[in-house]
Amino acid sequence: MSTPKPPVAAQVDHVREHHGDRFVDPYEWLRDKSAPEVIAHLEAENAYADAVTEHLEPLRQRIFEEIRSRTLETDLSVPARLGGWWYYARTFEGRQYAAHCRLPVVAGADRPRPEPGVAIDGEQVLLDGNVESEGHEFFSLGAFEVCQDGTRLAYAVDLEGDERFTLRVKEFGEDGQGTLIDEAVTDTGYGVAWSEDGRHLFYTRVNEAWRPFQVWRHEVGTDAAGDSLVFEDPDERFWVGVGASRDDRWVVIQCGSTTTSEVRLIDASRPLDEPRVVAPRTHGVEYDVEPAGDRLLIVHNAGDPDFELASAPLEATSREDWTPLVPPTPGERVVAVEAFADHAVVSLRRDGLTALRVLPRDAASENGFGTGHDLGFDEPVYTVSTGNNPAYDSGVVQVTFESLVTPTAVYDYDMSARTLSLLKQQPVLGDYDATRYVQRREWATADDGTRVPISLVARADVAADGTAPGLLYGYGSYEISIDPSFSIARLSLLDRGVVFAIAHPRGGGEMGRRWYEGGKLQAKKNTFTDFVACADHLVSSGWVAPDRLAAEGRSAGGLLMGAITNLAPDRFRVVHAGVPFVDALTTILDPSLPLTVGEWEEWGDPLHDASVYAYMKSYTPYENIAVKDYPAILATTSLNDTRVYFVEPAKWVARLRETVTSDPVERPILLRTEMVAGHGGKSGRYDAWHQRAFELAFLLDQLGAA
Repeated sequence: MSTPKPPVAAQVDHVREHHGDRFVDPYEWLRDKSAPEVIAHLEAENAYADAVTEHLEPLRQRIFEEIRSRTLETDLSVPARLGGWWYYARTFEGRQYAAHCRLPVVAGADRPRPEPGVAIDGEQVLLDGNVESEGHEFFSLGAFEVCQDGTRLAYAVDLEGDERFTLRVKEFGEDGQGTLIDEAVTDTGYGVAWSEDGRHLFYTRVNEAWRPFQVWRHEVGTDAAGDSLVFEDPDERFWVGVGASRDDRWVVIQCGSTTTSEVRLIDASRPLDEPRVVAPRTHGVEYDVEPAGDRLLIVHNAGDPDFELASAPLEATSREDWTPLVPPTPGERVVAVEAFADHAVVSLRRDGLTALRVLPRDAASENGFGTGHDLGFDEPVYTVSTGNNPAYDSGVVQVTFESLVTPTAVYDYDMSARTLSLLKQQPVLGDYDATRYVQRREWATADDGTRVPISLVARADVAADGTAPGLLYGYGSYEISIDPSFSIARLSLLDRGVVFAIAHPRGGGEMGRRWYEGGKLQAKKNTFTDFVACADHLVSSGWVAPDRLAAEGRSAGGLLMGAITNLAPDRFRVVHAGVPFVDALTTILDPSLPLTVGEWEEWGDPLHDASVYAYMKSYTPYENIAVKDYPAILATTSLNDTRVYFVEPAKWVARLRETVTSDPVERPILLRTEMVAGHGGKSGRYDAWHQRAFELAFLLDQLGAA
């Protein structure tokens, strides 16, 4: 059988000149997805990827069946109470999407426990994703909000993957049947909020660079041409969002850049009012507002880089109205606060892990709150967070807990009694036994002496003797934390003896705000060297064989993948870069693109600053490919991605193939493009499982662990 030949992209010189630097880019022509020759090239790449991995089809199918056989396909979520209804979602065997349902609250009765796959009297199906998606290859919800009296549902659908939504409204009569009464509003962004009377909807619009920049008000049942512009943010660094407060009293408009934020409120009972600013924006000050009945709770960094909690009167209009509520604690990052009638729940980060603190209301105390208490858990690495808590008037908060070995558990936490009640744990079918696996926290040492945390899981019988294959995952940007979580698909790696680890490099948020700042702007290279230090630690500690280590990351984590393959190609046998931001400098130089002007606070502004240009050019993956052996590489992307354009991995793969010296048969370089999808890939769960099976089969084959 002949060896498949990779597509060879034509070279058409495109010159980029900035700050006296002239860069010739022969593959920039691949940017135009409307051009037939571009589509033909992407399809040829897909065909080549299929041909090179054809021998892995049995393994792919086995992995898919492993994922499917361990998943309870017909299932439902824990019902959450809002108003006079219990809301939950159902999934069904053989169907790609969930159905969103509700049951009426029965006075004096406990939370209902519907059985999977069994409808019960009084159940209403508000929206069935399988019905909505009929005739479409892609389906995603951008909003799902019921009005206060429960008679109307607003939801937004994306059928292309480009994150531009059509807003629809259903009305439910006494017979429980929903009637579509409005789909006049198109091309919206994420988020909606209802007025108190259910007559008006607030939504966002995006500009040509996919920046949500406006909030509009729509009267249900009218022509969208008559909608009113409520707010517009002309500053291209800021994204605008809209939503409702937990008590439904306020429409909340949030404006935020990477370093600065500003919040406006509208009384939901007075939807025609102008929005009121809680505190005018001050460069470098970020704050979030949580309406809490008689006051506002505010998480902010005006006085501490790791944020603190304050309160303010409902009518607050400046920072002078803020009163410290809980002083900051060294080593703790205050992330968010959620308000309830008699308590507040604070989300924290501490020692590289998540935490929750409950503050009781206390009218006798000076600030209105008593001494808080933390929820405790005894696993070495884990993630705890608040769950689905739509009701303000509740003394019970839903909490979710998971770890690398513990499937997601949903609890009710009685905030006064301090008791946890298990409502549901993610089922894992078959013979899953958490004791067959071990998880641990490891620490790598970076070149500058910084200790970098690693979360690790392996089968219990895998010895740290330097022979095991391993997969190291990383992200490291935007202060986003990749916390330890449970994955059914990951079991297909662990059960084949693969050690799985998550690197937590600087640039993420795992260790607080300073950790983030230590891996952004002109400290960005710390993210890459931290990841390599984590890889070296896995090898030096014996957890992974030096020639059997894979690396994986998505989006900005895909930038990380491109950077580490240039920086240390000898450390990795294979790399998976998902929707990878690998042509970062070209993108950040173009203000008309998404992820540009608003991103200058994350990466720097190379368009106007020669030093930033030089620094970014020294690490951007596309421009730093070396003439040496590289790992096998799988780049995956989506044609309709509005966040990281498909052209970035397409160009990267073309340049890799013409430059690197590694054997293309032993270490192939592949590009796989979903032709109808966005940044998150395929939307249906079975499609997503097939995609993950393809990725895992490629990694396992390269690691010799198939």
